[in-house]
Amino acid sequence: MEEWIEKAVRNPNARITGAVYLFYFLTAIPAQFLLGGRLAAYGNATNLIATAFYVILTLLFYGMFKPVNRILSLIAALFSLAGSVVMTLGQFHVIPLSMSPMLFFGPYCLLIGYLILRSTFLPRFLGVFMALAGMGWLAFLSPTAAHALTLYIEVLGIFAEASLMLWLMVMGVNVQRWREQSSAA
Repeated sequence: MEEWIEKAVRNPNARITGAVYLFYFLTAIPAQFLLGGRLAAYGNATNLIATAFYVILTLLFYGMFKPVNRILSLIAALFSLAGSVVMTLGQFHVIPLSMSPMLFFGPYCLLIGYLILRSTFLPRFLGVFMALAGMGWLAFLSPTAAHALTLYIEVLGIFAEASLMLWLMVMGVNVQRWREQSSAA
């Protein structure tokens, strides 16, 4: 671990990605609290802002992981964008309530986890966390499992995504390894 930290070079793009991730968290969490109370209109507006940050984050991740596997990075981005659309349309009751955005965000986190594991520029434990979070988000597709495990799944998902966000903001990516993987692709 110390060797990784010593060799990690801060990448402005990775730090920007981490900052966008932070802005997503800073808007998505309050949106959930606002939606639960009498301030639903503010919650909807805040949720739209959070979704916009997540779309930007998706595009940044696509660029970051394109050298690892261009096709899987594109598929992950498409899952995330589809989940963002479903979430936004569901917010305005344009789609049936039975369609969960987790159908898209679960595979997205799984793919991001896999891309991190295959990358040489981020630590593998972040990939494991993200893959576990993706499996957790997919559990929301089963009402029985989701009801029994909601708190644990949410804690796991927030922990995984917050870990990735903090790593990107503080450590960035190993730029040399990213460039090597980029030139090999």
